[in-house]
Amino acid sequence: MNKDNFRIQVSLKSNAHEIVIGDRSIDSIGDELNKIGFKKGLKILVVTNKDVSDYYGDRVMKSLIGNKFNPTLLILKAGEEQKNQSSINRIHDAAYDARLERGSLMIALGGGVIGDMTGFAAATWLRGINVVQIPTTLLAMVDASIGGKTGINHSKGKNLIGAFHQPKLVLIDPQTLFSLPQREFQAGMAEVIKYSVISDLELFELLESQDFITDLSKIEKKLLLEIIKRSAISKAKIVMEDEKEKGIRAFLNYGHTFGHVIENLCGYGKWLHGEAVAMGMVAVGQLAVQRGLWKDTEAKRQKKLIEKAGLPSIWPKLEINNVINSLQGDKKVKDGKVTFIMPTKIGDVKIFTDISNKEIKECLHRLN
Repeated sequence: MNKDNFRIQVSLKSNAHEIVIGDRSIDSIGDELNKIGFKKGLKILVVTNKDVSDYYGDRVMKSLIGNKFNPTLLILKAGEEQKNQSSINRIHDAAYDARLERGSLMIALGGGVIGDMTGFAAATWLRGINVVQIPTTLLAMVDASIGGKTGINHSKGKNLIGAFHQPKLVLIDPQTLFSLPQREFQAGMAEVIKYSVISDLELFELLESQDFITDLSKIEKKLLLEIIKRSAISKAKIVMEDEKEKGIRAFLNYGHTFGHVIENLCGYGKWLHGEAVAMGMVAVGQLAVQRGLWKDTEAKRQKKLIEKAGLPSIWPKLEINNVINSLQGDKKVKDGKVTFIMPTKIGDVKIFTDISNKEIKECLHRLN
């Protein structure tokens, strides 16, 4: 086990676990499972996709077998459009064939889609079995793998079907990012920028001060680790305070309400999740300016940073009434009111549930 790994304690009442961050830590997954009490002979289903498996499947399996575990590898198709009930059925079929028991384990090896699906499959197999997250994209490392939110998409909206199911471990190996396409890395930067806007002014200013944040090969190792650590710590703190999203955990949805509309109306796959969130942050920033919650100069700083990260900032051409209808189908609607997370300054946001359709339409007209 690498003593240089950075460890974040996620101290939940009944689901405490660690986030472990370290180069080549993926090769020590077997050791980490031993450390938290999993015994040899344990049946494990490793769920991944071909792109990730080609790079890391053998390494994970070697570590598990070397520690006397009994793993099975399941390779699914890649892409947001695969985040559906059909894929869950495949995972459940593989769980049955591998004879997984209530004490068994699923491992999600991949990005946010694999993590969400595997977590949901684990939450629903035998009424809930163990899951471990090994995220291999920046978006999954700083967001999707942390906090226990799992789920799949419905034809009418994103993540409408799901469950809270905390992992036993989140293992982050920053080296896996070097196998990512640049566009995927940039999409992950949207979530990093999100954390900076909602709770970490220092991170925002750190990102602003960099010459390059679009190309991983031009980012220093120290900076990359700092980005991952600060983002993971930000999410872990919010999850520890509000595990089931009854209060401030909703802050993590900053940019997502409009972002989910883009994904839903444009079709999953046209925009990566992080790209949609980036456009969603620009849109809700405009809404905040309209309300007088923050200054136009702050909205422009946010937009400039989003563009600096190589992310889209222009609202797509969408029929406004379709946007309103899609917002009403969002899972965060309560008593017919859409919940928006809006900034009051860089580093602080608040929850608003009194946004009228008139305000939303004005915002969209200004964006077009």
